[in-house]
Amino acid sequence: MWFRRDLRLGDHPAILAAASDGTEVVPVFVIDPKFDGAGAPRRALLHDCLVSLDKSLREASGTGLVIRRGDPTHVIPMLVEELNAGSVVVSRDYSPYGRTRDAAVADVLAAGGRSLRGVGSPYAVDPGTVRKGDGNPYAVFTPFSKMWRRTDWHGPHPWPSDAQWIGAGSAGIESDGLPDRPDPGCELPDAGESAALDRWRCFIDSTGAADGTMRSGVEAYDDLRDRPALTGTSHLSPDLKWGTIHPRTLLADLDASGAGARGHTVFSSELAWRDFYADVLFHQPQTAWQNLNSKLDNIELDTGAAAEEKFAKWCAGQTGFGIVDAGMRQLLATGWMHNRVRMIAASFLVKDLHLPWQWGARWFMEQLIDGDLASNNHGWQWAAGTGTDAAPYFRVFNPTLQQDRYDASGDFVGRWVDEPAMQMVDHRAERDEALRRLKEATRK
Repeated sequence: MWFRRDLRLGDHPAILAAASDGTEVVPVFVIDPKFDGAGAPRRALLHDCLVSLDKSLREASGTGLVIRRGDPTHVIPMLVEELNAGSVVVSRDYSPYGRTRDAAVADVLAAGGRSLRGVGSPYAVDPGTVRKGDGNPYAVFTPFSKMWRRTDWHGPHPWPSDAQWIGAGSAGIESDGLPDRPDPGCELPDAGESAALDRWRCFIDSTGAADGTMRSGVEAYDDLRDRPALTGTSHLSPDLKWGTIHPRTLLADLDASGAGARGHTVFSSELAWRDFYADVLFHQPQTAWQNLNSKLDNIELDTGAAAEEKFAKWCAGQTGFGIVDAGMRQLLATGWMHNRVRMIAASFLVKDLHLPWQWGARWFMEQLIDGDLASNNHGWQWAAGTGTDAAPYFRVFNPTLQQDRYDASGDFVGRWVDEPAMQMVDHRAERDEALRRLKEATRK
């Protein structure tokens, strides 16, 4: 059982498939050199998730997670030979790198008469499943989401109580052990399956929402999710990133506790957005770092030393716009940023500073503990007007008005910013310039 973005034991169809008919299962995780490209906060959280998974395995079976280091296309086939295993079972990975990696592993295994079996995925609905009547994929979220809701997804799967685990600590099976935990530079949330389930139960079951009303977090979600000073969101995005909880579990609980309620519907729409962006990237993998709307490839962008100086101020939260700076400092201090503020900060980078969205996307991927290529980069394209939005390029967030609307009390900004504002640009002038550049690009 080769774990990747599915670091849990419960509600895990790949484990059930691997353990069927009493088959002995070796739990494995590979420390891929590609992980070095992730920032220290996300690598530290991954480390903590693996420690938690190892603990769960030892409690369930007395045997631990086998850690191997190196390129999985070499490590997995070598381990299969070492163990004389008949197959490798995985949760399917639909990312561009994951698909290439898994295809290479499958080819090597097949040459030796063995197989790579993909069962399940990190999504409620696998990428490539939701299509138009003519078989083509959707390019816009709203029609995708309507069809997504009509698509059946499985309910949560049972705990693998009959799994015959043999792993680290078993005779003859060596483990390289985890590398040292990197210093994340910030305080991370509790990691692992149990912590994720606790966060979810608190959000969906407790009464007493962040605004003082007698509602659960999910019931109040539609009202509070855009207010960064309040705990109005679930904070489950890092858990979904590493698969310590599955969206299938969340959707089943939403149906059971309040199908049709406004907060439940809006929350499930966020899971649909996650599936949608994964679907877009699946069909068009080049859009990880290239414009989805290629008509905007020739848009005028600022580069060079002056642009890099502006970018450095944005990264440090020193733009002089309170809500932008508060969000960027929240990111540096916690490895997480409120979603509404992510949109505001992204719009400021591409529309007020005229910098490439890829610069911001890379910075977020370095800093975020929930950094997910599909959601992060297509969210950035949404802000830049180069992506899936049906009414894209003329949207320019006014950071002052956004702060007045979503942080009128100043509690969020005041938590992170205490110096007087000295705005680095004139928003009105830069908005006009952004629209000029966008209109010019669309004429070509």
